[in-house]
Amino acid sequence: MEVALQAQRPVSCRALSDRKANFKIKPFLGFFPNGRATQSSQHSWRREFPLSGVSYGIVASADFSRRRQRKVSMSGPKGPGPKGFLPKTPVETSTQKRDQRNTGENEDPSTPTSSGYVGTGKKTLRTDEEQTGELTRGTEVDEERNDKGPSAPTSSEYESGKKTLEMKVVAGEKQTVEITQGKKVEGEDDNGNVAGADGNVIESQKIKPTAKSDTGHAKDGISLEEKNSGIIKSNANEGNENIKIDGVRAEDVSLDLKLEMEANLHKQVLEELAEENFSRGNKMFYYPQVVKPDQDIEVFLNRSLSTLSNEPDVMIMGAFNDWRWKSFTIRLNKTHLQGDWWSSQVHIPKEAYKMDFVFFNGTNVYDNNNQNDFCIPVNGGMDALAFEDFLLEEKRRELEKLAKEQAERERQAEEQRRIEAEKAAREADRAQARAETERRREMLQHLKKKAAVSVDNVWCIQPCEFKGDDLVRLYYNRSSGPLAHANDIWIHGGHNNWKDGLSIVGSLIKDEKKEGDWWYVEVVVPERALVLDWVFADGPPQRASLYDNNHREDFHAIVPQSISEELYWVEEEYQIYKKLQEERWLREEAIRAKAERTARMKAEAKERTLKMFLLSQKHMVYTEPLDVQAGSMVSVFYNPANTVLNGKSEVWFRCSFNRWTHHNGPLPPQKMLPVDNGSHLKATVKVPLDAYMMDFVFSEREDGGIFDNRNGMDYHIPVFGSVVKEPPMHIVHIAVEMAPIAKVGGLGDVVTSLSRAVQELNHHVDIILPKYDCLNLSNVKDFQYKRCYFWGGTEIKVWFGKVEGLSVYFLEPQNGFFSAGCIYGCRNDGERFGFFCHAALEFLLQSGFHPDIIHCHDWSSAPVAWLFKDHYMHYGLSKARVVFTIHNLEFGAPLIAKAMVYTDKATTVSQTYSREVSGNPAIAPHLYKFHGILNGIDPDIWDPYDDRFIPVPYTSDNVVEGKRAAKEALQQRLGLKKSDFPLVGIITRLTHQKGIHLIKHAIWRTLERNGQVVLLGSAPDPRIQNDFVNLANQLHSSHADRARLCLTYDEPLSHLIYAGADFILVPSIFEPCGLTQLTAMRYGSIPVVRKTGGLYDTVFDVDHDKERAQAQGLEPNGFNFDGADPAGVDYALNR
Repeated sequence: MEVALQAQRPVSCRALSDRKANFKIKPFLGFFPNGRATQSSQHSWRREFPLSGVSYGIVASADFSRRRQRKVSMSGPKGPGPKGFLPKTPVETSTQKRDQRNTGENEDPSTPTSSGYVGTGKKTLRTDEEQTGELTRGTEVDEERNDKGPSAPTSSEYESGKKTLEMKVVAGEKQTVEITQGKKVEGEDDNGNVAGADGNVIESQKIKPTAKSDTGHAKDGISLEEKNSGIIKSNANEGNENIKIDGVRAEDVSLDLKLEMEANLHKQVLEELAEENFSRGNKMFYYPQVVKPDQDIEVFLNRSLSTLSNEPDVMIMGAFNDWRWKSFTIRLNKTHLQGDWWSSQVHIPKEAYKMDFVFFNGTNVYDNNNQNDFCIPVNGGMDALAFEDFLLEEKRRELEKLAKEQAERERQAEEQRRIEAEKAAREADRAQARAETERRREMLQHLKKKAAVSVDNVWCIQPCEFKGDDLVRLYYNRSSGPLAHANDIWIHGGHNNWKDGLSIVGSLIKDEKKEGDWWYVEVVVPERALVLDWVFADGPPQRASLYDNNHREDFHAIVPQSISEELYWVEEEYQIYKKLQEERWLREEAIRAKAERTARMKAEAKERTLKMFLLSQKHMVYTEPLDVQAGSMVSVFYNPANTVLNGKSEVWFRCSFNRWTHHNGPLPPQKMLPVDNGSHLKATVKVPLDAYMMDFVFSEREDGGIFDNRNGMDYHIPVFGSVVKEPPMHIVHIAVEMAPIAKVGGLGDVVTSLSRAVQELNHHVDIILPKYDCLNLSNVKDFQYKRCYFWGGTEIKVWFGKVEGLSVYFLEPQNGFFSAGCIYGCRNDGERFGFFCHAALEFLLQSGFHPDIIHCHDWSSAPVAWLFKDHYMHYGLSKARVVFTIHNLEFGAPLIAKAMVYTDKATTVSQTYSREVSGNPAIAPHLYKFHGILNGIDPDIWDPYDDRFIPVPYTSDNVVEGKRAAKEALQQRLGLKKSDFPLVGIITRLTHQKGIHLIKHAIWRTLERNGQVVLLGSAPDPRIQNDFVNLANQLHSSHADRARLCLTYDEPLSHLIYAGADFILVPSIFEPCGLTQLTAMRYGSIPVVRKTGGLYDTVFDVDHDKERAQAQGLEPNGFNFDGADPAGVDYALNR
């Protein structure tokens, strides 16, 4: 048979010459490894083969075709290496192809057709003239020779450098091949046979070069490539072929010879690489030259060319993927290579796309490639982007692991706390049981002194000696007491000072045998009775009207043969202890169940609120899915018809993440596409795993133009499941009110509830408040003096405490500004609060605070805005930005106007109110930074399920029962008639803003329609207060059972009114937001409001606002009216 082998130029070495290859080959059975050629052999090879391509025709022994074909590879470098050693894949040039077409059938038979020889700068395995290469042999087997399919010769191994083979190729027909032998091979006899490892003689084949070089018809090939470490691997189809040489099977050839050959080949390749790199001045190379993930490589350093030339120790320190993955430090060892070459083996992880490293002596001498570090690219694995995703996924897994570990630690800590608490509770129960037992023992001892066996002519027991469980007969002389004329006589009895209550009941029978008016009853003595207790009555329990109770001393008899008292009291203490435990467990279970339900309802409420927020602008922008998940695809839908981009021919979507700070930067602008059956446009993006916020705007062109950026606020959608949490901010509120310790109006409620809501988002919140002498310190926990400082010649004391879980700093200037007994109402309020604002900023500066946001409120802390910008922004508080919130533009307009100039952002408490005041001179010039954000209430503070001021906690499941109980409690507390009349509640400050003329009208109108009315509030204006005092006196006289006006501030009563009222009236002339209607709805009371400000934004009329409510994902929830006259109130109340 015939096998054609083609020698090709290498595909993996750079800077190869165009010289024709000549080979000095280490012969062995089956294939020919690359080797170096002798100088003499090069000349003869060039003379006979002027072109580069060579093929070999091999004639095997008779049984050759019965052996299976093996493909053995020895890969050369295929990837980038040190400078001057980068591989290039050979390609056939257009010139060669053109020459081939022109010569056609007349081409020289020795002209190669292999494309592996194309290109300058490429050469075969290094000869003495710097030529390198790899030999790829193709085989073609005449299948007719053996019906078992293609076959290849078996390998036999010879010592390198013993034979020089000169070969020519014959392909496509049977060829005779001769071996021209040079030096005699070690172990070779005169006949050319070579002794195998087992002593058998292996017949060498003779190979003779031929002229024909056409290898295009080869059906099978044997490729020799230099794999990772030069190890030769064979692909074999076991059992298909059988190769024998002089009767010796290839499988029996010694493994030792193979390993020795492989090692020698590896050594030879490394020597070639070392010599090549040294000649080029490269101090480092690696092997294999194509580095792939999840493999071991060898890194070589020529110490003599390095800054470590005089160091005895050489180490490599590195990591992967720009030093971001799996760092390592490995010691290098001196190699066998000629020169000062040191090496170490490094494993390339499967996640690597590059390896970064430096060499050093283990201490402080480094070779870092002239401060560029060394780098080896890794092919066939991840790229940089894929590695980023991998890192994020790893971080997600790590966070999940940490979360589980933290949860387990918390569970164990909670379990330990529970165990310790249970232990302490048990000890407390035992102590209480001992105390209760001692108390009962003393009482019983006192009682036993009064007890008797019988009382002459009154009562007696027969037999006189008895014990527990005995049946005895108790006699009573009816004529001895108040029951002398009773027709029936009953005993109501117990034992041991009535310990178990009424346990003996029976009807007495007249004793006809005994003289006198004696009656008796048979009773069983309780088992553990020490003393029997009883009275006589004229009937059974619940129906008796006349008693003989021994002049209020009751009757008592000693049980003569009772159990041991010591044993009794031991058992009694245990029973008391068990009862205390059971009662405690029931209480704890009720508390736990309530806490779980509260947490569940709170989570559900948050979910509803978030969904409502995400859907609040569905007419303009929304996403699918609504809850955007990190690492997922999300579609953004946009309706330009409702924006500044209405009518634009194109809309472009511009997006980034994490409030425009994501490390990948903004995504490329994306042209939005129309959605079928709608006016919305659509864009789809991939959300990174480390995104916690999605940020986007819209533009009319790819390069910009007109933008819809939500009036400078941009669009922001929260992302769930991110591996990164939003960095917390430090927010400081500077305010003069705070509920519940210093509350006058809604400002105090908002400061507290807003701060708690922001703190729940994992931000750090502090509040700075004046230390009024009228503070309600009972609601301040851990109140303590902190420090003092001076400003403006005044000493200012600083106090600290926790209010509703918030950190509050109280400033107490020693000038008496806040010792006036009130919050507002002093003639110098402007001076007082101006001083406080400056003192608060000075406190932040001197305390080393560096807040991100300073939030000031209304006219009273408006000076913070310009004082900060003029005096503090450039002197230590440069990090902060100022937010100013207008709660009511009615007061302090000049101060508010000045603050609007200086503040970075301004807000007010509802969208409708922001539109209502947008034309005000204080606001109009600054609309670009003015935003309406609807207020809210704190659902934990205002919670009917957890409110200690109402009689029955309730949720939506038992709202009827809960409100009925609250209504009855309210009627009872205020002395109103207990009835089912509609009850209208009014909770307000009595000012003209609140519509006091409408309030008066509503009171009379409610009474006319047989309703009840309760008002809670006071007036800062004495004239208005006196007016309502007179009205209260009139109503309490004429409608005492249906009207009550409480003209004061009473927090517990306000809770009871919210819960007990059927309606809550809020007829404000103007209302920036209003919290009363929100609290009313929280407690299940129906709000009746005037359409203004935040009242319009929060209350949707059951008859007129169904569509408006549905647009915001809500349902109608109350009654509203337009006018500011009695007719409007009547319209709402009548409905």
